[in-house]
Amino acid sequence: MQKTTFIWDLDGTLLDSYEAILSGIEETFGQFSIPYDKEQVREFILKYSVQDLLVRVAEERKLDVEVLNQVRAQSLAEKNAQVVLMSGAREVLSWADAAGIQQFVYTHKGDNAFTILRDLGLESYFTEIITSQSGFARKPNPEAATYLLDKYQLNPEKTYYIGDRTLDVEFAQNSKIQSINFLDSTYDRNHRIQALADIPCIFGDWER
Repeated sequence: MQKTTFIWDLDGTLLDSYEAILSGIEETFGQFSIPYDKEQVREFILKYSVQDLLVRVAEERKLDVEVLNQVRAQSLAEKNAQVVLMSGAREVLSWADAAGIQQFVYTHKGDNAFTILRDLGLESYFTEIITSQSGFARKPNPEAATYLLDKYQLNPEKTYYIGDRTLDVEFAQNSKIQSINFLDSTYDRNHRIQALADIPCIFGDWER
């Protein structure tokens, strides 16, 4: 019997990193004299993504989006110490590991994700970590999921993408896999949670 698989998002899912992300955006905007409204930026990146925000700002201000990305990435890397685990993250990762669940990461975060996961002592939980620098199309394009499903011969019916945004549910839906998310969704294979500690409850009596 094929095993259950978890593919994890990072920011807002395993990592409590939004304050560090917002601080990095604020510094980046400051370097380019771009007005910064914290709540507006927070709302935008939760609905869309940081990359979408930078693309929009670059177009509006006739800036090079790659330069904005480089400045923001450097600023964010300097704030790794501000990134902490979401409540229950280590416990759920450990539970899944003990239950024989194979675990992966697919994040829009850059390769700084490796440093953060290593510093937090989490890297060993994951079979493979895919970042924005891995070369796959961004969510909600299913390309990264297709790669993992094919490479590791995963069962879509038993593969769950765990995230915190509508974009993450859309990624799961486009990939034809299950979804675990902090949000409600019309996707009939989405399982809503209020905390990471709810995840084991989804499975009831565990079947390996």
